Amino acid sequence: MLTLTEEATTAVKTITAQIPDAPHSGIRIEGAGSSESQFKLSVVDAPASGDAVVENGGARVFLDSDAAAVLDDRVLDAQVDPEQGSVQFAVTNAA
Repeated sequence: MLTLTEEATTAVKTITAQIPDAPHSGIRIEGAGSSESQFKLSVVDAPASGDAVVENGGARVFLDSDAAAVLDDRVLDAQVDPEQGSVQFAVTNAA
């Protein structure tokens, strides 16, 4: 199952905290069915039916079936640019 680094956990919690009326919100990752594909990230109120749910320290990430298959045994990391207030997520192999 996908794991989150401390940086990714903090980034997901910071992003989803901006939706105060949705206590079960999270980041949803959708895949195109191949390991070479790009992934679509969106902020959602709750997981879709059939999504795998990854929780770490209060951060919630929802994976559609394609993303769950491709990202199994991978690590989600994040880098925050404090000057621009942007976040860049990256997926790496587990150590």
